[in-house]
Amino acid sequence: MKTIAIDFETANEQRGSACSVGLAWIEDGRVVRVEERLIRPRDMRFSSFNIAIHGIRPDHVEDAGEFPEVMDEFIDDFRGATMIAHNAAFDFSVWRACLDQYRQSYPELSYLCSVKMAQKVWPHLISHKLNILAQHLGLSFLHHNAAEDAAVCAEASIAIARSLEVMHIHDIPTAIGMRAGRLFSGGYDACTLRKQ
Repeated sequence: MKTIAIDFETANEQRGSACSVGLAWIEDGRVVRVEERLIRPRDMRFSSFNIAIHGIRPDHVEDAGEFPEVMDEFIDDFRGATMIAHNAAFDFSVWRACLDQYRQSYPELSYLCSVKMAQKVWPHLISHKLNILAQHLGLSFLHHNAAEDAAVCAEASIAIARSLEVMHIHDIPTAIGMRAGRLFSGGYDACTLRKQ
């Protein structure tokens, strides 16, 4: 089972303005590969608010590929994978908006939300933001760098699986009453957690 954590940074408030993607591959309960790619948004409008968050400026991405070119590099990795994002509703809306913008079909995959998983497994934490989870797990990282965010999302998911004593990350939903989200050629299903 392929398991990959993903994180997007955007140039502005538009979901279709991805300017960076980070990916972290998980195998046998550990992170085995981390990649980051800059993305040139179709509309090169960068808001000062977003730049203040991630530090990516227009000149950083002017030589980068656009979304389809960047993501096509990983298309075989995504096929049939279980993806994880920290606040999956955001990252998967970015992915869908970018695909819609280029009139590309959605890849077939399932996805989990590590925020929802962390809230269920570590309810005592003051917050379930990535920096708080990193602190909880004793990890240091550069927040709002897509590769580092994806890697911490992956590490948190591995720790959640361990604390639930399940073999694989894709076993977490069954253990906590979560329904995995899905992307498919006709649309998507959101990742949801059953109410108590």
